[in-house]
Amino acid sequence: MYNGRVQSLEVVTSFKAAKNPVKQYSQANAIPVYDWNSFKESPITSFDLGVVVSFGNLIPGAIIRSFDRGMLNVHASLLPKLRGAAPIVHAIANGDKQTGISIMRIKPKYFDVGDILLQSVVNIPRDILMPQLHDQLAQIGASCLITCIEDIERYYHNLIRQDDSQATYAPKIDHKFAEISWNDTDAVGVYNLYRSLYGFRPLSTSFEGELVKIFEMSFNHSQKRTVHLGEHRPGYIEYSKRLKTLLVRCNDGCALEILKLSIGGKKVLTGMDFHNGFLSKVEQSKRYFM
Repeated sequence: MYNGRVQSLEVVTSFKAAKNPVKQYSQANAIPVYDWNSFKESPITSFDLGVVVSFGNLIPGAIIRSFDRGMLNVHASLLPKLRGAAPIVHAIANGDKQTGISIMRIKPKYFDVGDILLQSVVNIPRDILMPQLHDQLAQIGASCLITCIEDIERYYHNLIRQDDSQATYAPKIDHKFAEISWNDTDAVGVYNLYRSLYGFRPLSTSFEGELVKIFEMSFNHSQKRTVHLGEHRPGYIEYSKRLKTLLVRCNDGCALEILKLSIGGKKVLTGMDFHNGFLSKVEQSKRYFM
């Protein structure tokens, strides 16, 4: 380290996808890059500071201790809230009004429990989609990290211990997380779930025993209760000729607009397509997502 700036940089990645943007950037800019599986067997020990972002692996204590100034983690929540692999998804799905960035010291054996150097609060707009919030937090996280590195001794001197009694968790997302429970969820809850998974995983439900994936929806926040749809059970589907969309009743009597969806693993349909090809062919009493 010199003058708060980085003299030498090398990268370790655990991302296994064919298109690894971290690896591609490193190679394009002549930055040495290593695979985690090979690195952990013979780690480099000549660096002052390690930085971890969205890594997904517990780092052995011996590797952490090999860095003179330890290791920092950039985490996309206000720790101890939302410890875990998917804090952005869970923040939106929970309907949280705020989230943020935490820069913390890495500790062995557990994820996201280290002392905090710096935090930055970020508001969550009610219609923001996960990729938009992800990109916003990435920029703020990078800025916070640089701030800490440039004055690391001061931040180390003022570390804040996390209060474990206030911890909440954001576990890894699986396919069940995307399943809609129409009977148990109000319209805002389903809409928040959709926003939290947008671009990552479509919401899922079923119609007449066929898997339905929902790719695009909208919600009118000003509605109080859709009286006509409210006469039916949650999950009831009605086609709006005026809007040319599907309206689906939730358990609070409000409706969501379904704009793009697929059924049975086939091509993506508009609400009009779904109505013409499927909904109109079923008697009204069976027009339900389940």
